[in-house]
Amino acid sequence: MTTFEVADLDLTDAYKLMTGLIVPRPIGWIGSYGPDGVANLAPYSFFQAVATNPPVVLFSTGMADGAVKDSLANCRASGVFTANLVDHELSVAMNQTSAEVEPTVDEFGLAGLTAKRFGSVDAPGVAEAKAVLECRVVNEVVLGVEPLRHAVTFGEVVAFHVADEVLDGTRIDAAELDALGRLSTPPSSMPSAGWQAPAMPQPAIGSPWSGRGSASPQPISTEVPSRR
Repeated sequence: MTTFEVADLDLTDAYKLMTGLIVPRPIGWIGSYGPDGVANLAPYSFFQAVATNPPVVLFSTGMADGAVKDSLANCRASGVFTANLVDHELSVAMNQTSAEVEPTVDEFGLAGLTAKRFGSVDAPGVAEAKAVLECRVVNEVVLGVEPLRHAVTFGEVVAFHVADEVLDGTRIDAAELDALGRLSTPPSSMPSAGWQAPAMPQPAIGSPWSGRGSASPQPISTEVPSRR
């Protein structure tokens, strides 16, 4: 086994190890409006669910040399966004929205997608997506050191919009969802529909492993230890 001390790595090697080992990562397709009303859409593989009571997701965007991406700037200004899930049929459109374009460009139109207001927040969702989460920003934490820092945006989910064919009550049919995830290199993937994980015992609600404990929620800390 080879050991890599982070203090000895350059940015590229640290990135390759991080993104190659933490896989698959779900893709958060973040929708927002700019201050001029232009719809913005961009995919982020640093995206995850982090709480359920209330539901909270996060996405992380890099800030190279202090440059702020449109998604982050819009979330800071409006306080809302949508997190849209990407399936394989939307993979080409998703890739098109990853292009570096001016803030005046509508990525929905660029990729041939329909921007839709779903009603709970003033942010556009992807009408063609099988699932859209409407979110309100509840916190932002900035991590790292120059020249590359990351802003982590936490959003409380205020509404889920899920295609009927994906649903069994509130259970999700993973095969129908067909969600795309990021591996270390394209193409992105998720476990195939024919693969099934072995049965695992379900933790009791309130146990340390359930994620559904009864303790009072604590505020998210923005204090981050400095890098060695």
